[in-house]
Amino acid sequence: MAKDSFLVGLIGAGIGPSLSPALHEREADRQGLRYLYRLIDIDVLGVPPEAVGDLVRSARDLGFDGLNITHPCKQLVIEHLDALSAQAEALGAVNTIVFEDGRAVGHNTDVTGFAASFARGLPDVPLERVVQLGAGGAGAAVAHATLTLGAERVTVVDALADRAAALAASLDRHFGAGRAAHATPDLLPRLLADADGIVHATPTGMAAHPGLPFPAELLHPGLWVAEVVYRPLETELLRTARAIGCATLDGGGMAAFQAADAFRLFTGREPDAARMLADIGELAGAVSAPK
Repeated sequence: MAKDSFLVGLIGAGIGPSLSPALHEREADRQGLRYLYRLIDIDVLGVPPEAVGDLVRSARDLGFDGLNITHPCKQLVIEHLDALSAQAEALGAVNTIVFEDGRAVGHNTDVTGFAASFARGLPDVPLERVVQLGAGGAGAAVAHATLTLGAERVTVVDALADRAAALAASLDRHFGAGRAAHATPDLLPRLLADADGIVHATPTGMAAHPGLPFPAELLHPGLWVAEVVYRPLETELLRTARAIGCATLDGGGMAAFQAADAFRLFTGREPDAARMLADIGELAGAVSAPK
């Protein structure tokens, strides 16, 4: 008899506003499942990110079926897992853990989530020269996704030069020499002038970090703009880009599709990703649609 009751959770810092519980539980309700999604906030618990291993072990012992992992624990959690999917291993980051026969197996649905969103929302844009701003956990995932989608070259820009260099080196190892480069933010004017598009993968634009990640005058109508932030769905960057005629993609699709992939891993059931995308639009207070 198929299992119809699930206990899952999210480990991260400052995750009180997360839409993941509502997103997962809505889909579970439609499928007639008993599904409880708990937030395990290290800020609320007063423990450091390095405590993620203890939290994972406790969740497994308490009978959780799986966990989502978010900032700042996506890389720290790896050493505490029994196995990794090929995607998570290549990425060096985990955002989903499934407990199977007492083992904790790490996956990454950020890559597949961004790829599905991009293919749906910006299907025909040029991908010869792509600039990506941000080389953190989300940045690693979307850079892998962008190259998987066929980008010829991705230039990773980050204020932390070593982090950008490390990600570019990892991408070159995985996809082939010359597919990735790295740069510092002072080079953005030249890079964006020649780029086909930019992927924004920093927290700037979130409700807690309002504003633009770079000067508005660097945008031009020939540039497509893809955003990872989904709260709000329309960041200042997207609003500014749309106003000058850029093709844009909000972060709602990535959030919905990565959640759908995690739901499938947790339950073995096929989620309705289109319904979950509509949920994101409703939950975030706007309709998530490419413009």
